[in-house]
Amino acid sequence: MDQRSADTDAASRPAWRRLLGKVLLDTRPLQFPPYRRLWASNIITSVGAQFSAVAVPKQLFDLTGDSAYVGLAGIFGLVPLLVFGLWGGAVADTVDRRRLLLVTNSGLAATAVLLWLVAAGGFGSVWLVLGLFAVQQTCFAVNMPTRSAAIARIIPNHLLPSAQALNATVFQLGSIVGPLLAGALLPLMGLSVLYLVDAVGLCVAAWAVFRLPALPPLEGAPTSAGLRSVVDGFRYLGGHPVLLASFLMDIIAMVCGMPRALFPELAERVFGDPHGGGVALGWLYAAIPLGSFAVGVLSGWLHRIRRHGIGVTIAVIGWGLAIIGFGLSGSLWLAVLFLALGGGADLVSMVYRSAMLQAAATDEMRGRIQGVFTVVVAGGPRLADVLHGAGGSALGAQQASALGGAAVVVFAALAALLLPAFWRYRAPVE
Repeated sequence: MDQRSADTDAASRPAWRRLLGKVLLDTRPLQFPPYRRLWASNIITSVGAQFSAVAVPKQLFDLTGDSAYVGLAGIFGLVPLLVFGLWGGAVADTVDRRRLLLVTNSGLAATAVLLWLVAAGGFGSVWLVLGLFAVQQTCFAVNMPTRSAAIARIIPNHLLPSAQALNATVFQLGSIVGPLLAGALLPLMGLSVLYLVDAVGLCVAAWAVFRLPALPPLEGAPTSAGLRSVVDGFRYLGGHPVLLASFLMDIIAMVCGMPRALFPELAERVFGDPHGGGVALGWLYAAIPLGSFAVGVLSGWLHRIRRHGIGVTIAVIGWGLAIIGFGLSGSLWLAVLFLALGGGADLVSMVYRSAMLQAAATDEMRGRIQGVFTVVVAGGPRLADVLHGAGGSALGAQQASALGGAAVVVFAALAALLLPAFWRYRAPVE
C-alpha cells in the first residue's frame, strides 16, 4: 500500500479509531517479519531474565544465610558487563550479528540449564553459583548490544522510535510480570524450576533468532575486535557531540536521580513497613516499571516528534522533578505516583536516546556504540546505589532523594546549554 492509499484509509476510519491510533503504542515495526521475530524473542528473554534476577540472590541467601554473599552477585554481574559490553559491541561490528545472537543466546540457555542442575542437585557451592552467574552476564553483555545494533538493519529509520518504544514496553512488562511469576512459582515448584523455565524460554528465543536474515558486516566495517577497535568506538563517540550528550543525559538521570538503594529504609521508616519487609517495599520497586509500561502502551505519539534532543532533555528534567516529589512525599501512594511519573519520563528519554544512537551512528560503529550504551545503562544505577546509600546515611533518605532529583534538573539544563547540537538535533527524515 502506497502512502496516499494509507492516508486515505486512515482518513476513512471513525474518529475514535484515529484518536486511538495517535495515542496507543505504534505497532508498525511489527509489520516487518525480522523485527517481529526479534521482538517476540525479547518478550521471552525479558521475563526469563527476571526469573534469574530473583533466583540467583535467593539461592545465594539460602546457601549462606548472609546478605554479604548476595551483594557479591552485583560485583560478579557488573565486571563482565563492563568488560564484555564494550568488547561485545566491537565484535558485533565485525561478524554476522545473527550468528553472534545465536551463540550468545545459546550461552544464556546453557548457563540457565547448569544453574538448574546445581539447584536441583542440591550442590552447596556459593562460588559455583557466582561463577555461572558471571558467565551468564558475559553472554548477556555481548547479546544486548548485538541485538540493539541489529534493529536498524531490519526496519526503516523513521520507525526506530516506535521500535524502541515496543522494546522498552516489553522490557518494562517483563520487569513487572517476571518477579510476580517468580514469586508465585517459588513456593509451588521450588527454586530450580525458575532456572528451568528460563532455559526453555531462551531456547524458544534462540529459534526466533535463527529465523532472522543474515546480518553480515557492511562494506567498511572493521575486520577485528581488539582493543584498538574498542578505542576507535570511544574516539568516534568523542567526535559526535549528539551521541556523547545522549550518554551524558542518561548518566545524569541515573547516577544523580535513581533512589532505589533508599527504598528499604523509606519503606520501613517512612511508609510503615514491618522490619522484615512488606507491601510498601514491593510498591516502591514496582512503581517505576509500572509508569514506564503505562507510557509505553500510550506511546503512539512519540514517533511524531522529530526534535529528539528537546524530547530527551524535557524527559530527563521531568524525571528529576518526579524524584524531588518522591523525596518530599510523606504518603506511600503519593510516593508511588511520583515514581510512576518518573518511570514514564524515563521511558520517553530512553526511546529517543536509543533512536538517536541507531540513526546517528554508522552501521560499522553501531555495535560498539550500543556496547557503550549497555555499560552506561547498567552501570549508572549501580553507581547511584553507592551515592544514594551514602547520602541517605549522612542526610536522611528523603533529603537525599530530593537533592538527587534537584541535581538531575540542574545538570540536565546545564548539559543542554553547553551542548547546543544535542538540543537542536532532529531525527532524520526517511
